[in-house]
Amino acid sequence: MMKMEKDIHILAISGSLRQQSSNTALMNAMIALAPENMKFSVYNGLGELPHFNPDHDTDEGASEVRELRKQINEADGVLICTPEYGNGVPGVLKNALDWLVSSGEFINKPTAVISASPTPMGGDKAHASLLLTLNMINAVIVEGGTLIIPHITLKMNKEGMITNQETKRDLEAVLHKLGLACNI
Repeated sequence: MMKMEKDIHILAISGSLRQQSSNTALMNAMIALAPENMKFSVYNGLGELPHFNPDHDTDEGASEVRELRKQINEADGVLICTPEYGNGVPGVLKNALDWLVSSGEFINKPTAVISASPTPMGGDKAHASLLLTLNMINAVIVEGGTLIIPHITLKMNKEGMITNQETKRDLEAVLHKLGLACNI
């Protein structure tokens, strides 16, 4: 395990609203793998955010949007685990990011991005699209902090535990790189 000098607060976001989402299970497995000094908050408000409308993108906007912005501001870094829907980023995750385009919470924010899918492609199109959006809003995509996981259902058990040792090592490496980026 990595040793670091201070506690690091990471906001974890799953791009899926599905109760039995493998990406939510993956996110939770990563939280369990993290070193003690990585403290996680899980953002659970994707489904509560209003549809993005630039006319309502103000400081007095919806309380759900203010809460999302606050949680990202308070985090040292962000971990996003997302599936792919229809060859792209799930609508609820894209909607959340749209609320952050003009407000600046992601500027210079160390961010790790993982897409996982039961398909052989691992959600590669959602992954690429998400990276484009995050780069546009000036998130710092952590070098070594991105991962595409194909066949995720063969690499986790029904309890959400990572059963594939190579995948477990890859996830630990992403956490390590995210921790280093937040500790700079």
